[in-house]
Amino acid sequence: DSVVVTFLGADVAIEFKGGTMITYSFAGDINDADAEKKVEELTGANVTVQQGEMFQSDRKKLSISFVSNEGFTAEKQTALTSALQEAYKDNDLQILDSTDVAASSGRNFFIKCIVAVIFSAVVLILYISLRFKRMSGWSSGICAVLALLHDIVVTYAAFVLMGFQINSNFIAVVLTILGSSINDTIVVYDRIRENRKLLPSAEIHDLVNISTTQSMTRSFRTTITTVATMIIISIVAYIFGVTSILSFSIPISIG
Repeated sequence: DSVVVTFLGADVAIEFKGGTMITYSFAGDINDADAEKKVEELTGANVTVQQGEMFQSDRKKLSISFVSNEGFTAEKQTALTSALQEAYKDNDLQILDSTDVAASSGRNFFIKCIVAVIFSAVVLILYISLRFKRMSGWSSGICAVLALLHDIVVTYAAFVLMGFQINSNFIAVVLTILGSSINDTIVVYDRIRENRKLLPSAEIHDLVNISTTQSMTRSFRTTITTVATMIIISIVAYIFGVTSILSFSIPISIG
């Protein structure tokens, strides 16, 4: 039996757990529920059907995805396409793209993404420990990574609560937020180090408070700029039906 990746009950994308994704172009209108029922009858699997607009064309996209542990052969794909073309004769249904991901490949890809995140965290600890070894060394690196974990948990919660799939966008969001968060942390650490020289008699908690306050204006400006940009992108994407970008822009805004 193929191993299916699950992640704390979240909706994991086919690219991680294995399955088949087929995209068609069509003209006119097709009912999602009707198409989903027809594909389920033909494949015997639970199917997800989504529609979207095509740029520079008056045609639309029909994306069909379903878990397929045994793989979806070319013969099965041809039979499915022929059946759909027969069912929707007036819609000029044409295949655009087809991807079949083995369950083991999806699992390995997911594991590699997690390893990449863990490796990034280890490198960050080493880098910060060396750069701020005169301030507090290892504790600086570990505390920075703990702050990153907090940001990742918030981002993951955003994906789950808003119904987004855990897919490659999730990894992209996590890595983006890792970079942004560690940059903010290093700015504050630099300020603490500078203030220690300027205020040698100050207690550590006073240094932290002063340094954080001094860095707050910059952090607010960066956050407002990023969130405003992502909100604008989300609105435009929603209006034009580019829903795939929403699972990147919205979690970035929250995270």
